[in-house]
Order: sequence, then C-alpha cells, then structure tokens
Amino acid sequence: MTTTPTTPEQTAPHTEAPDYGVLRWLVLATFVVILNETVMINAIPRLMEEFAVTTRAAQWLTSGFMLTMAVVIPVTGWFLQRVTTRQAFTTAMAIFCTGTLVAALAPTFAVLLLARIIQAGGTAIMMPLLMTTLMSIVREQDRGRIMGNVTLAISVAPALGPAVSGTVLAIGSWRLLFVVVLPIALAITYVGLRNLDNVGETRPGSIDWASVALSAFGFGPLVFGLSQLGEGSSTGPSWLPIAMLGLGATMLIVFVLRQLSLQRGGVPLLDLRTLTHRTYALALALMAVSFMAMLGSLILLPLYLQGVRGLSELQTGLLVMPGGIAMGLLGPQVGKVFDRVGGRPLVIPGSFGVFGGLALLTQVGAATPVAFVLGAHVLLMVSLAAIFTPVFTLGLGSLPADLYSHGSSLLATLQQVAAAAGTAIVVAVVASRQAGLLDGGASEVAARVGGNQWGFGVGAVLALVVVALALVLPGRPSTHGADTPEGTVAAH
Repeated sequence: MTTTPTTPEQTAPHTEAPDYGVLRWLVLATFVVILNETVMINAIPRLMEEFAVTTRAAQWLTSGFMLTMAVVIPVTGWFLQRVTTRQAFTTAMAIFCTGTLVAALAPTFAVLLLARIIQAGGTAIMMPLLMTTLMSIVREQDRGRIMGNVTLAISVAPALGPAVSGTVLAIGSWRLLFVVVLPIALAITYVGLRNLDNVGETRPGSIDWASVALSAFGFGPLVFGLSQLGEGSSTGPSWLPIAMLGLGATMLIVFVLRQLSLQRGGVPLLDLRTLTHRTYALALALMAVSFMAMLGSLILLPLYLQGVRGLSELQTGLLVMPGGIAMGLLGPQVGKVFDRVGGRPLVIPGSFGVFGGLALLTQVGAATPVAFVLGAHVLLMVSLAAIFTPVFTLGLGSLPADLYSHGSSLLATLQQVAAAAGTAIVVAVVASRQAGLLDGGASEVAARVGGNQWGFGVGAVLALVVVALALVLPGRPSTHGADTPEGTVAAH
C-alpha cells in the first residue's frame, strides 16, 4: 500500500491525464462493504421480535459495526505501510466475506453481532486504503471531481442501506441481506484482483500496541455509556452509564497524551499534528457532526414509518430510496462544481438545508402525510451531498503529503465514532421520552411519536453546529496543497 505518498507532480506529467483506473475497483469494493454499515437499520423491528431483544440491543448491530471500524481503522495505517495495495485489498475483502457468511448463518443474536464485527474489520481496511490511494495519485485540479465519485462509496452507501434492506426484506428473511451481498462481494474480489495494480512502495514499520489498547478502551466505553443514558435501572445500575462515559473519556485523554509523546520520539498510531492544520481540523469537526446527525436520523425513520405509520419494510425502503439516489447522483456533480467555485458556495447552503430537513422531521406525527416525510428526507440527503465532497476534499487537501495516511485514518475513525455516538444518543433520547410519556398516561402511538420528534430534534440541534462550522470553513486549501498550522486559508 502507499506509504510514502507521492505528489501529483510525481505521479503524472502536466501534459497528459493520469490513469486513475486503480480507484475504480477500490471505490466499487468500498461501496459494497460500507453499504452494510446501515443495511440492518430497516431490519431492526423484525430482529427485535425474532431474537426478543430491545431497541437498544438491536441498534448495536449498527453501532457495533461503526465502533469496530473506529477501533480498527487506526491500526490500518500501520498495516497499509507493510503490505501492497493488492494484499490490503485481498485481506479486507476476505475478512468482510467471512463475516458476511457467518451473519447469513447466525443462529443467535450474539453470533449475528459477532459477524457484524468481523464485517466491520474488513470495511475498516477498505476506507483508508481508498482515501490514501486517492490523495497519493490524483492531481490537485482533479480532486473535486474524483472525490465526488468517492463520496458515492463513503457517504451514499450508508444512506442507501435502509432502502436496499427494505427491498430485500420484502422478499424474505433478514438473512437474505447477507446471502445477496456475499456473491457480489466475492465477484468484486475476483475481478478487482485481476485488474488492480499496486500503488506506491511498502516499508517496514512498528506499531504501538499500548495506543491500540487505549483507543479500544476509550471509544468502546464512551459509546456504550452514551447508549445507556436514559435506560434507568431496568438494565443495570443507574451509575453504569456515567462510569462508562468517565472511563472512555479518561482513556481517550491518555491516548492523546500517548500520541503526543510518540510524535516527539517514536511512531504514533495517529499523528495528531494533522489537527494543527486549521482547515483539516474544521473539516474533521464538520464531518463528524454531520455524520452524527445523518446516522441518528436514519435509524429513526424505519422506527417511525413502521412503528407509527404501519408501513412495511418494502414501503419504508422505497420511501427513503429517492433521497439516497439523489445523493448518489449529485456526488460527482458536486465535485465538478467544487473544482470550479470552491467549497463555501456548496457547504453553507448545504448546512442550512440539513437543518431545514431535520427541523421538518421534528414535526412528523401519527397522521403526517407520507409526501411530507419524503420531501424532508430528500432535502436532508441533497443537502448532505453538497457538504460531504467539499469537506473531504478540503480537509485532506490541506495536509502535506506525509500526513495523508494519518489524516484519512483520523477522519475515518472520528466519522465512525461520531456516527455510533449519534445513533446511541438519539436512541437513548427516544427511549427516555417514550418512557416518560407512557408513565404520564399517553398511548403507545403517542409515546412513539413524541419519542421520534425528540430524536429528530437532537439531529436539528446538531445541524446548527454544522451551520456554524460551515460559515468558518475556507473555500479552498492553500495554493500549495497544505495550510500551515498558524495560517488560515483564504476563502475563495
């Protein structure tokens, strides 16, 4: 895999267009594996009934997937330095296919959750592999256009997961979600290996296993504690969520201190010098909050549409499909516009659109027209499409070449933690609100409506943070491709 990234000038002369064919297979494989991040969302009501688990337990099929990626992705920076592109691709797809097979045959909820964790291990390799390769070989003037296509895999795939699962669940068992994916993943692996070329050179490297342990014991308890907020004493001691949050926060502080120490005399697991680049730091924060809002909202829609409105899984999937398709079609076009005008004309309107879409969803009730829900969801997805491509491109493009791999790993890690935390927080708020309304004498439907409204309200509050960050995000990285720690990049 790429370990000493080359500059665009080194990869291709200015007089001829470089060949980006290697990205085609990485994007295709990444789309398939990331699609599985949210493919279980629509199946949650059915899984709750079949395995007799609560909503909080069932949502760990999604949160656990994201959390596993967050823990594994930092390790992939070291792994990708030691292996070729083809070896990394083979490893990622082999792990993913193994997890998919185990999930299809899972006899219990625990085995299914384990299978999802295995799947996530393969997915965690594919994301940094794709992003680091892209930043290493794509010329700066082409990055918006190419990143628009990459956004299809990284951002659109999670958005399409519920739509795909709704269609498949209408045919038969939830196991078909994995039975259908497995041969597709195997075919992509076969074709990819026949066409994929190695990019860059490998080099030996060491890994700080203490940092790996600190990241695992930091992110794990943090997200678990968030998921338990509002649960009360029905599932454990009332102090447990706070204790887990405290443990996770403490371990992450120690993790950061460990990385800062290793930066002075060793090899950090995540080089936090990326955060000294203002544009990258702003892009990282904006992306994290956007994913918190998006994934938290995505998990609510099936619960509302099926639990309150009585729609089938197929109807739910079809309802959210237009938004996912619109997001996918807009990705490449947004990239082209970014190359011409920069990020601010896209990101600022997009951030207001995200807030508007989530604010509309806070008004859904037991008799809200389905067309209203459809329109709000499409607005949300289109607005996110205007945000993701510019933010990815601005953030990574502001870093020097030697920090590309660390920047992409940190971006992917925080993206997954934010998405898992957003899901956990929203579910906790919904459950707490529902319990309060039921205790107050509200009907089951009224309690579900009230819970969902508060859940979407959390997303709307997060969207206000997105707006604030969008207003200060520069339009382009510096003319040399990386802004300095002290400097700020002028908005164009």
